[in-house]
Amino acid sequence: MGDHTTSDVDHMVAALAPRLMLLALMLENCNVTEAADRLGIPQPTASRWLAQMGRELDAPVVVKSGRQVRLTRAGEHLVRSAVSALADLRSGCRQLIEERDPGRGQITFAFLHTMGQRRVPDLLRVFRRRHPQVRFVLAQGSGEEVLVQLETGQCDLALSTHHPGDLQFEQVVLDAQPVVATIPKEHWLAQRSHIRIEELADEQFVGLKAGFSFRNFTDDLCSGSGFIPRLAFEGEEVDTVRRLVAAGLGVALLPADEDSVPDEVVEIPLNPGVFREIALMWRAHDSLAPAVREFRDHVLQTYHIS
Repeated sequence: MGDHTTSDVDHMVAALAPRLMLLALMLENCNVTEAADRLGIPQPTASRWLAQMGRELDAPVVVKSGRQVRLTRAGEHLVRSAVSALADLRSGCRQLIEERDPGRGQITFAFLHTMGQRRVPDLLRVFRRRHPQVRFVLAQGSGEEVLVQLETGQCDLALSTHHPGDLQFEQVVLDAQPVVATIPKEHWLAQRSHIRIEELADEQFVGLKAGFSFRNFTDDLCSGSGFIPRLAFEGEEVDTVRRLVAAGLGVALLPADEDSVPDEVVEIPLNPGVFREIALMWRAHDSLAPAVREFRDHVLQTYHIS
């Protein structure tokens, strides 16, 4: 008995689903002609659908009221129970249409904390001028967090440190960031034109918290120069670390950024020079949505990469 009931319900749903929008529009006080026009079907087709639904339900879904046609109690009961599902379906179809349109849709973009001060806002500002309907979901994190988001499909594109040889990602190197010694202006090394990393071995450091990709990078630099830096203060933002240096609380190894350097701080190039490669990344073999492809190409063109 239960199996027959389930089968009958499934059959009824399969027959009714394409026609429920017609009832939903009539519930919004559209007449049959207006509802048919909004659905893009001829009015006689709409009338046949209404008659077929009545036969499927073994109860009429509409009844004549003067010169108009209105929903019966059965018709109202049916469509009210389907309103939520129809709304979800409409939303899903809208998203699908937007995803096919490079001028609309949604892009999930993950990037390193160090990219969030100027680089990413500049990229977004120019892109949104041309594509104001595109929505962005942004996520900042450490290098490891950004890669996990990309690997698990939580983001479409990522701006992170280059990982050569990782075949699960497509990667295009955008830039090589110089790494500099960030020194208080009154420090005894502040007048130097270049600094060797090992000359900082006895200094008190400030830096990013453990786990950040740039912190790992600088720890490796110091280790390769024969010492482990003594961290007195740790922060989560590069700008915070620069402010700690400006307060005289230590020295730091940071990405060069002339525009964000406080007056109390100087940036001194390392000798030999040290650079960190920044890459735009996406999952290999993925078919990118048009809006995502458009933004990817915008980023590459911004960095003169075609």
